[in-house]
Amino acid sequence: MKDPTKALHIGYDKDLQKSMQVPIYMTTAYEYNDTDHAARLFALEEEGNIYTRIGNPTTRVFEKRISALENGIDSLATASGMGAVFYSIANLVKNGDNIIISNKLYGGSITLSTQTLKQFGISAKYFDSTNPEELNDLIDENTKAILFESIANPALTVPEFDEIVKIANKKGVITICDNTIATPYGVKPIDLGVDIVVHSASKYIVGNSSAIAGCIIEAPFAKEKLKTKRYSHFNEPDESYHGLVYNEKFDNPFIARARLALLRDFGAVLSPFNAWLLILGLETLHLRIKAHSDNAMKIAKFLSTHPNVKNVNYPFLEGNENYKRAKKYLKLASGIISFELESYERAKEFVKKLKIFSLVTNIADSKSLVTHPASTTHQQLSKEELINAGVPEGLIRLSIGLEDVEDLIEDLKRAL
Repeated sequence: MKDPTKALHIGYDKDLQKSMQVPIYMTTAYEYNDTDHAARLFALEEEGNIYTRIGNPTTRVFEKRISALENGIDSLATASGMGAVFYSIANLVKNGDNIIISNKLYGGSITLSTQTLKQFGISAKYFDSTNPEELNDLIDENTKAILFESIANPALTVPEFDEIVKIANKKGVITICDNTIATPYGVKPIDLGVDIVVHSASKYIVGNSSAIAGCIIEAPFAKEKLKTKRYSHFNEPDESYHGLVYNEKFDNPFIARARLALLRDFGAVLSPFNAWLLILGLETLHLRIKAHSDNAMKIAKFLSTHPNVKNVNYPFLEGNENYKRAKKYLKLASGIISFELESYERAKEFVKKLKIFSLVTNIADSKSLVTHPASTTHQQLSKEELINAGVPEGLIRLSIGLEDVEDLIEDLKRAL
């Protein structure tokens, strides 16, 4: 079954009403047949609905579909993309551990990794995802995860997947790849050997800024790493479930623990209505992401010839530093472009002059968006951290929508 067909059919057996659209189960709770039935559910002896904080039938359809598109074994939906990033890390670490993160990473993921997790005794180290040999020296016995993005936001860096995975596998460390910008139609990190994939489903998956959501997908082979001493909590009894051992009980131990422990205790639960919106988004994602990518390529070429633009970042633009890796790993590069103007002030002036592009700290809408990261999404970073993150002060990020591309080019011409 090909991806567009999976996105329309996986995970839904029509209900008694034969509804063509997946029903929205807007409920918090479910009735049990009797106390014995309830006991079996809570003891994980029988599958079924317990409480929407743990799972919901509408949400489950989305989880099955995104898992199928990413060639994963299972998925967990969360209330936001940052919820997905947090759970993917929190599922692996304890006080005293460390993670290694790409130096080209979304600002929120940097802050989570270097500041918030520090309060829980978890430290972060940086590595260069385009030259990952340094991982050999950075990984130690307390390293639990390597986090990077398939296309970095907003630097648009494409990582050297093969080398990252090779080193991580040699050292026995779980890899986590944020695939938000590329989507499963741009690249499937699991096919490249990545253990865990995360998405901010608020972006291209829903496609129109109508829902905040995230998801985590587990690779079929992640369990082998989780069997090792490095991840002892997957191999020891969980007292909150009467001594259950995740690697013994489940084929999908990473998602099982994220659901049964983290979702249960932290509660960043996706609304069933938002899950339904994501299901609708997946149905047309294969069409939209191609249109976004086509428009972006034309605009990247235009910007690369404009005298007021210092440089343009788009992975499939010939001459771009990411071009070879993009050709090697990506099928599509989506609709995100970044380019640099002369200064912080020139960048702010440019944004003010745009008419069609909306100033929004979001990406992947059906409508075109513009962001000045240094004054918004990355303003918490110092000048040095901005440069290290690939976000100089004059950088502009464009999220190219589905408008007529000639209208968008005219708007950019006027502002430049």
